Amino acid sequence: MEDRASLVRVSIFGQEYTVKAPADANYIKDIAEYVDGKMREVQDSLTTAQSSTRIAILAAMNISDELFMLRNEKDHLTSDVENRISSLIELIDENL
Repeated sequence: MEDRASLVRVSIFGQEYTVKAPADANYIKDIAEYVDGKMREVQDSLTTAQSSTRIAILAAMNISDELFMLRNEKDHLTSDVENRISSLIELIDENL
């Protein structure tokens, strides 16, 4: 089996990492830039200096919050679409 993972060098919060992933290098770099930005947002919002570990945990919580909100929104939209489809099917059945 061929290993399609590539090595990508990224920088997150001043630290260099080599990431091995089966994804496009630009995609991995975009993710790293996003994480770096979130960590910098957390750092900028704090009034006192914090460890990079604490900042990473807070950034991870913020990113997880975004994920949970988007999942919840997707679930609501999916439910709404399913309900509309059911209503349309009922209307079609009634008129056939």
